[in-house]
Amino acid sequence: MAKFTHLHVHSQYSILDGAASISGLINKAKEFSMEALAITDHGNMYGVLEFHNEAKKAGIKPLIGCEVYVARGSRFAKDGKNMSGDHLILIAKNLKGYHNLMKLNSFSFDPKAFYRTSRIDKELLFEYSEGLICTSACLGGIVPQFILSNNIKDAENTVEQYKKVFGDDYYLEIQNHGLKEQKEVNAILIEIANKYGVKVIATNDVHYINASDFDAHRILICLNTGKKLSEDTKLLYTGNEYLRSQEQMEELFKDIPEVIANTQEIVDKVEKYELNRDPILPMFDIPESFGSIDEFYTKYPKEIIESEFSQEIIEKKGGYDRIIRTKFENAYLRHLTSIGATKRYGEEISDELNERIDFELATIENMGFPGYFLIVQDFINYAQDKLDVIVGPGRGSAAGSVVAYCLGITAIDPIKYGLLFERFLNPDRISLPDVDVDFDDDGRARVLEYVQEKYGTDQVAQIITFGSMAAKSSIKDVARVLELPLDEANRLSKLVPEKPGTTLEQAYNEVPELKVALENGSDLVKKTLKFAKELEGSIRNIGTHACGVIIGPDELSKYIPLASAKDSETMITQFEGKFVEDVGMIKMDFLGLKTLSIIKDACVNIQKTHQIHINPREIPLNDEATYELFQRGDSIGTFQFESDGMRQHMQYLKPDRFEDLIALNALYRPGPMQYIPNYIARKHKIEKVHYEFPEIMEKYLDETYGITVYQEQVMQLSQAIAGFTKGEADKLRKAMGKKKRAEMDELKEKFIKGSKENGLDATLVEKIWHDWEKFAEYAFNKSHSTCYAYIAYQTAWLKAHYPAEYMASVLTHNLNDIKKITYYIEETQRQKIPVLGPDINESDLDFTVNKKGEIRFGLAAIKSVGANAGEEIIKERELNGIYTSPFDFIKRVSLKTINKRCIEALISAGAFDSFENVHRAQYFQMIKTSNNGEESLIERLIKYGNKFKEDENSSQVSLFGDLEDNVLYEPEIPQCEHWTNNELLKYEKESIGFYLSGHPLDKFALEKKLFENTTLEELTEDLSSFEDKTLYITGTMTNCEQKTTKTGKAFGKFVFEDETASREIALFGKDYINFNKYVIEGLFVIIKATVKKKGWGDDISKDTLEFKIQEIEPLDELLDNYGKGIKLIIPLENITENFVTEITNIAKKSKGKANLTFFVKDGFEDIEVTLKARKHSVSIKKFLEAIKGMLENKTIYSYEVEKRNF
Repeated sequence: MAKFTHLHVHSQYSILDGAASISGLINKAKEFSMEALAITDHGNMYGVLEFHNEAKKAGIKPLIGCEVYVARGSRFAKDGKNMSGDHLILIAKNLKGYHNLMKLNSFSFDPKAFYRTSRIDKELLFEYSEGLICTSACLGGIVPQFILSNNIKDAENTVEQYKKVFGDDYYLEIQNHGLKEQKEVNAILIEIANKYGVKVIATNDVHYINASDFDAHRILICLNTGKKLSEDTKLLYTGNEYLRSQEQMEELFKDIPEVIANTQEIVDKVEKYELNRDPILPMFDIPESFGSIDEFYTKYPKEIIESEFSQEIIEKKGGYDRIIRTKFENAYLRHLTSIGATKRYGEEISDELNERIDFELATIENMGFPGYFLIVQDFINYAQDKLDVIVGPGRGSAAGSVVAYCLGITAIDPIKYGLLFERFLNPDRISLPDVDVDFDDDGRARVLEYVQEKYGTDQVAQIITFGSMAAKSSIKDVARVLELPLDEANRLSKLVPEKPGTTLEQAYNEVPELKVALENGSDLVKKTLKFAKELEGSIRNIGTHACGVIIGPDELSKYIPLASAKDSETMITQFEGKFVEDVGMIKMDFLGLKTLSIIKDACVNIQKTHQIHINPREIPLNDEATYELFQRGDSIGTFQFESDGMRQHMQYLKPDRFEDLIALNALYRPGPMQYIPNYIARKHKIEKVHYEFPEIMEKYLDETYGITVYQEQVMQLSQAIAGFTKGEADKLRKAMGKKKRAEMDELKEKFIKGSKENGLDATLVEKIWHDWEKFAEYAFNKSHSTCYAYIAYQTAWLKAHYPAEYMASVLTHNLNDIKKITYYIEETQRQKIPVLGPDINESDLDFTVNKKGEIRFGLAAIKSVGANAGEEIIKERELNGIYTSPFDFIKRVSLKTINKRCIEALISAGAFDSFENVHRAQYFQMIKTSNNGEESLIERLIKYGNKFKEDENSSQVSLFGDLEDNVLYEPEIPQCEHWTNNELLKYEKESIGFYLSGHPLDKFALEKKLFENTTLEELTEDLSSFEDKTLYITGTMTNCEQKTTKTGKAFGKFVFEDETASREIALFGKDYINFNKYVIEGLFVIIKATVKKKGWGDDISKDTLEFKIQEIEPLDELLDNYGKGIKLIIPLENITENFVTEITNIAKKSKGKANLTFFVKDGFEDIEVTLKARKHSVSIKKFLEAIKGMLENKTIYSYEVEKRNF
């Protein structure tokens, strides 16, 4: 009996038109005992490699294909007719066919051809037809379309044309999903097939796996079209587009059994070929001045290579030519390394260093990667030397390479800091190099452009990402299609735990409320949760990987299919990151790191302010002021060292060498954090350092005071204790990190045996191994920690020596995060550096430092101003001096660039405040016009500016050469009241996005921190996430009104406003009686409220959530009424006689109701003691004001306030 094979199959990579996972398809085919299966997704090859690998694993022959879209005319014609092209199925018969399929698919995404979907045309198809099997597709194919329009002649001509190109590899396709159109088309297709000698195959247009998946698939289609399920989707799906069994297909086509048998013919035609391959590197152009590759062909003839390597190894290395190329590249790499080594280490290179360089270069050559190093060093050095891009010191294990250090790829000396090359490239096995490179944010794109220019745009691509429907989004998406009310959809989705990777299956089991909803909710809720689970994980969209880039040896489309993406001008791969290396592509990570942008702009600020050029890579690592900054815990705004916990540890540690920063950076994470007190105590000689085998272990653990902190230390000790090779040591590191029990047991045996041979005590060796097993849970990569400690040090050095310039850069690069910008402004002000609003006579585009050392807000950051307008203002100011008045400003700038909205924003932000005798309100004051209309001073200024320019551009001299008397008078400035402080702050926030010069609530910062648990901005119209919760919100009463209803009952109305938003609230009945006394304009209060269902009204309105006030309390009285106590956190060394006297006097002068407690901490011994002041109770506000100086100089490290509930 002939086997049937599905040849028209869509997976979920037919995005939002396929509900079948790859694994689901394979498993179903296996269940049906099918020996082969095709993948033919719509217009792409996204899932091809995953399908190929999974099918082979399952013992199913994979047929690689695609349902392409073929334009009727040229693929470049975009005339609105037949926009997406006609469907056509292509299946690769052999490796040549696969390569041609990749070519066609890549060309189809050419932006010039892409028209709502990827497209090819016949010209392209016929050019790359070799090795492809072609079938006429579904009703969307050109032949069925001609038949449906009763254009039989064109249908026959098309068949004849395709038959001529593809020969016996062209098939006509019939389907039976129960559509009358299919029945009509099938009959004529069979007639045409007989007439032209073309074979017919039966297919089922598979879009989901089981018949029961049809409804889920319909929801997916609605997500694609943006429609609801109740609306007509107008798509020809019948419920029969699932993976049918052979028996079902035979029953459907029992009158023409040959169409089943013909599918086997196609399967038999498809050859077995491999998609995965060894790495393929791009060619690096070596300068002619170095020499020619011909010299290496002469030096290493085939017989020498064949005597050195077996035939198998020669083939594995890519053949004779590839080996010669590698030797040539490695010779040049050695040349560059030698030059770099002299720069880094001086003229005299030690034997030990030469040995390390030789070892690394030999490993690199053996693995075939010298070209990789040449490419990476080229774009890094070009970025620094030619593009003025800040490049990070390295990231991860690449920092362990001396060759990389000599080439300038990394900036950390691996010899000095004990970093290991084998952590990067294991000499015992070929592993792909992975150099992650950090660039400043702006520089990353420019480096990528350079790489594209150097190697060609067709040789460089970024890596695709697939966005899938996660648990929460799956509920929301399905709810929208099924028209479940938004409140209910949000409520259900918020019940899913926030833990990353949580599935709906887990959520239904872990969250009782979700399980109840799934089993006993309304029919609509149950359907929503059921289909959400079915569609969870479905691919929803594509994107571009944040950093992944590949460079090919020539056109990438020869090796990997390419696509285009909306968020990238560069082409992207159709295979995601975990698969690109399988097909021989070597991935490089171009990362944009905000901290490097901060460093770069800080250096620019220093150059402007002090005319001093700072090269971050030349910052000395032994600077006393920098270590003092860390010792004070003054590292807010620095990289990786700004958290409260880290700063507290710094105060106890008192770091005085770079190694301390590396260690703390590695230890400050869950797990190893418990060893920080030991590290501190041992550094200060309070705790004794102990080694099981001092003569062996001290060499490697001395810098961390006997504590094993890094993976590299385990690698070194395994070699020293048990004679492990470098490769075995790296294998141990990996096995520990990935908890590979079998490998660990095998290596333990070798470790015990090796240590025994070295005559070491077996009991102590067992203890070391046991400690390492525990260590594996938190072991950290020293190379990575060193690189990031280096960046942290650079930021701290800049802050220590140029605090204003550094913090200006920090503010510039955190402008879009209100919480962070507020936090950093507070830090800047704490350093006694004023942060001033924008000024058109002093501001640059970004935050900068003026001559007084104050930080000035940038013009480009003002909303409705932007970079172009900012540049225009600055350029004119630099050319012709400062602006002397609003009239001078309006006459000098281009009013095409500086429009009305821009001027309004500048004024609201305070940029015109330097003009004397004109305040902000006056610019907006309305003035009567001659025709009884109204206009603002801003509008008059613009008219004045336009008239000035018009007069300036027109001829000012009469026919007889006399000057015309054309005097232009400045507009009169109207008189009006100044804006109130609240108004001034309100408009300032609107124009710059946050409160810069302060907020009315600033004086209640402690009250907010203690009691507030939400903001008005979070309290949106959708209250579902707040249901049954008690909310505390601080704010100001504004727009207060006392009114009367139509029935004569009094009620109150006010707008409640905080830093984030405002909300109108009305008080009726008992609420009015209880809270009316607080409805006072400008009163600062905290509102305690709940969100509950109304519980009255009709069936719909009674379940509506409402915001209900429970209590209102003035903020002025809050701490006195509800502040229970204050606890001071003090380092033991600061408890002196003077301190006790001073704090006692302060307590006596600050009498109140709150308890006073002292939390004394000994950071060296890790001992903590809590002491209560039994004789003194204090007013929290008065007490805090009095100890402000002690908090600033860190006599008191910090404090905590305990509250009572209200």
